[in-house]
Amino acid sequence: MTTSFAPLANDTFLRACMRQATDYTPLWLMRQAGRYLPEYKATRAKAGSFMGLATNVDYATEVTLQPLDRFPLDAAILFSDILTVPDAMGLGLSFAEGEGPRFAKAVRDEAAVAQLAVPDMDRLRYVFDAVTSIRRALNGRVPLIGFSGSPWTLACYMVEGRGSDDYRLVKSLMYARPDLMHRILAVNADAVAAYLNAQIAAGAQAVMIFDSWGGVLADGCFQEFSLEYTRRVLAQLKRSGVDGQPVPRIVFTKGGGIWLEDMKNLDCEVLGLDWTANLGQARAIVGGAVGGPGKALQGNIDPNVLFAPPEAIAAQVRAVLDSFGKPHTDESTTGPTHVFNLGHGISQHTPPEHVAALVETVHGYSRSLRKR
Repeated sequence: MTTSFAPLANDTFLRACMRQATDYTPLWLMRQAGRYLPEYKATRAKAGSFMGLATNVDYATEVTLQPLDRFPLDAAILFSDILTVPDAMGLGLSFAEGEGPRFAKAVRDEAAVAQLAVPDMDRLRYVFDAVTSIRRALNGRVPLIGFSGSPWTLACYMVEGRGSDDYRLVKSLMYARPDLMHRILAVNADAVAAYLNAQIAAGAQAVMIFDSWGGVLADGCFQEFSLEYTRRVLAQLKRSGVDGQPVPRIVFTKGGGIWLEDMKNLDCEVLGLDWTANLGQARAIVGGAVGGPGKALQGNIDPNVLFAPPEAIAAQVRAVLDSFGKPHTDESTTGPTHVFNLGHGISQHTPPEHVAALVETVHGYSRSLRKR
């Protein structure tokens, strides 16, 4: 596999992740390639199914680039699904129309847990081939983010067999048989680390761990069953990419704003926040001082803001940027920085022209903030 990629024309996102001063606040959107775009729907119709889309290198490349052709976003994110890893473990992933993901086999007893193992990464070759293909197609426009679900979030789907409203099965197992839950999480953590490292080797320039369901845990359980295994993943990740550049690591726990003190010492560069967190307070806890250590922050506008008229969207964007405050501007050192994003994935019902208003306001207003 060749490792020669075009030089980056826009590295603003990567610099913000590394807490370096930037001219404006960079942004990308969770689920930016997806069902709110008519061109995505057309490609998905050609592919025939979600997995048909995700496992076809050309289609995955096409849909990853679609939002960048519409909006001047500062990063691309690999088009894939967080459940590819348990699928490669042999659990049989499928997507029923209108129902979301489900597994043919759930992991709920000792025998099923005993069978779990880190999968052969060759079973996920389609993901790594897509990473390389997308990186080439981007041709240096913006960086490419790779990602995985967190060990805990993957375990939720593996035990429940599908998405859940109450997490009854996975929490029952956790409380009744913590030994089994720890075994699932250990396998998941090592699998996620191998998966992300293979994405980095294929050309990913940043990686993100989606702990989408960390926030459903009780205090104490979050630290033991989610955070501890995210830490295990981070400890194993490569620090530089195929081009020798640092690969920032982003951790996003939906509902995790209450545990920022616990996450302060995570071995990652960026913490993502949902819309319930206050960016200014988060900056005070984990953002660090100019010249000192700290975390870059990512987030955190409510995705439903995008259903309001463009002028209301602009007002909410300014409020989020004001909440973080003026980012540091000293190019000779590091300091508090912000990557603008949604607090969770974009809704499929979002009007694309509303996204355009959001992007324009983030770029314009964040430039003006730095001049104050």
